[in-house]
Amino acid sequence: MPEIKLQHILTLVELLSKGARHNFVEVTTTELGKNIGRSQQAASKHLLDLENSGYIERAKKGQKFAVRVTDKGYSEIQSLFFSMRTALESTPAVIDFEGNVVSGMGEGAYYMSLEGYKRQFKEKLGYEPYPGTLNVRLTDQIFMNARRELGKHPSIFIDGFSDGTRTYGWVKCYRASINDGAVENAAVLVLERTHYDDSMLEVIASESIKQATGIKNGDRIKVRVMLGGGHHQMP
Repeated sequence: MPEIKLQHILTLVELLSKGARHNFVEVTTTELGKNIGRSQQAASKHLLDLENSGYIERAKKGQKFAVRVTDKGYSEIQSLFFSMRTALESTPAVIDFEGNVVSGMGEGAYYMSLEGYKRQFKEKLGYEPYPGTLNVRLTDQIFMNARRELGKHPSIFIDGFSDGTRTYGWVKCYRASINDGAVENAAVLVLERTHYDDSMLEVIASESIKQATGIKNGDRIKVRVMLGGGHHQMP
């Protein structure tokens, strides 16, 4: 076996989870196949391949066989683990969006003016947003898919409230920057109540994004969302 394959990794991980690092443990190919989602015949072949390559050793225990992962097998899994951990930990915690600036329904300025929101934005984001939201129409499916998943990430949470006449929904805020840092103090909003679908990104900032960047309706814009940053977070 010149290089270890996925099915052999799954088998080694299963064996290690059963304590086969330092001890010979009894294992049946039927049970092994079930646990790794393979047939009994496939599991039997995995064990044979691993034994022939020196990743495991087998010993007879009465009428049954027991298996132990060798130092070579353990080192292989350990190396893969460190490589995967490095790759996962070095992945930038950002989501990039691109879309076209479009006119909104005029609701943004109204909602941004409500004291129940303004006070929380100031406290939790550190600034009072410029009145209104910038609306970005996402035209590529990859960006719409990312927008659909955005609300699942931890956010800076703005509580809903009531003014005695009507209630207003919660808002999840995700810190963002616009056009490679042209505007830094921005945030993408995920609203409990909105007229828009996953093709629309609603953005606020401490200043007028249009004035700061010189963009106008129809122009292409880049929005980079930072995940996991800030305080007052909740799932």
